Amino acid sequence: MAVKGAARGNAATGRTTGFVLRMARESANCTQAGMAEAMGVDLCTWQGWETGRRSLAHVKAGAFLHLRRRLLALGTDPQTLHFFEPAMDADRIISGTLHPEDTDRHPLADWVHTRDTAHMISWALNGRVPPALAQRPLPGRRGPVAKAPVLPAPDRAAFFAQLRNTAESALHAGSDGLLLHRQALYLCSYDRTPDVTTWMSQALHARRGLSAAHGWTPHWATARSTATALVRLGDPQPLLDFIDNGLAGDDAAENANLNYWAYWLGALREPQPDDGFMRHRPATWEPVRLLHGLVTGLHQASAYVDLYAHSLWALLTIHRWLPLADPRLANRLASHTDGLLDRNRISPRSRRELSSVHYVLRENRT
Repeated sequence: MAVKGAARGNAATGRTTGFVLRMARESANCTQAGMAEAMGVDLCTWQGWETGRRSLAHVKAGAFLHLRRRLLALGTDPQTLHFFEPAMDADRIISGTLHPEDTDRHPLADWVHTRDTAHMISWALNGRVPPALAQRPLPGRRGPVAKAPVLPAPDRAAFFAQLRNTAESALHAGSDGLLLHRQALYLCSYDRTPDVTTWMSQALHARRGLSAAHGWTPHWATARSTATALVRLGDPQPLLDFIDNGLAGDDAAENANLNYWAYWLGALREPQPDDGFMRHRPATWEPVRLLHGLVTGLHQASAYVDLYAHSLWALLTIHRWLPLADPRLANRLASHTDGLLDRNRISPRSRRELSSVHYVLRENRT
C-alpha cells in the first residue's frame, strides 16, 4: 500500500492517534515489522505513525480508509478502530492549541466535540484511560514503553496556558465565541494544579448567574456546562438552580437537554457545527442508546444524580415504551432507583422524578 505520512517536529500532532494505532496492531498480535510489511510501508513510516512523529491525519483519505480495512482483515479489534476518529479530533485540538499560527480558527470553534473526543484529550493530558478502552487487555511489553499517549510536561503546561488565553479571548467575540469559550473552559478543568483550579473557580463563578435564566436562551449550553463544571469544584447549587430554572417546565429547554445528552453519549451520530442543533430534535436520534447512557451515568456519576434523574424522567415521559426495548437495562435502572429513593441524599425534585421513573418501569415490566 503506497501510503506516505508527512513528518512534523512535534509529536503532539499525532500522538493520540498513533497510540490507538499501536493498540490496534497489538490487538491483532502483530509486530511493527510484520504490520509494516502487511501494509506495504517501510518500518520507519509505521513507527513514525505509532509515535506520532508522522501524523496519520496527513495520510490521504483513500489510503487511510484502506489502512483501516486492512487492519480489520488482519484481526484487529473492531471496537479499537472506532477510536481513530475521536483520537484524530483530539490531536487536532491539541495541535491547534499548541500551534495556533497553523490555523485561522481554533478547532473548538468549528464543531461540538463528543464525549469520546473529550476522553481522548484527557488521556493525552493526564493519562486517564477512556472507559471504553479500560477493559481491553494489553499484551505484555518489554522495556520502557509508554502506557498512555501522555504529552510531555512542557507541552501540557503550554496547552493549558494557551487554552486559558483562548477561553478568555473568546468572551470578547460575542455570539461567534460562545462555542469556543464553552468548550475551551470545559477542557481547562482537566488541569488540576492549584493556580488553575483557582482561575477556573473564578471564571465559572463569574458566569454562575446564567443558571438563573429561565428556559432556552442563546447561552443555554454555556449555562449547563458552567453548572456541571461547578459541581466538579464542589458547588452543587448552580446545577440545582439550572434544573429548576433552565430546564423544568420549558419544552424547548427540555428538548435541548435530551439532544445535548444524545450527542454527548453517542445516540446522535452526525457531527454538529454549533450548539444550535439542541433546539430541534434530529431525525436520527436513538432513544434506547440514550437510555443506556443515562442509566450508566446515574450509576457511575453520583455527583450529577439530580441532572441524570431529571433527564431520565424527561426521556421516559416522552418514550414510556423504552423499558420494553431492553428489559435487563430497565431492571438495572429499577434496582438503582430503589436504592436512591431509600436514601435521603437527593433533592426533593429528584425524589419526585425518580418516583415517576419507578412507576413507568413497573408499568412496562415484562
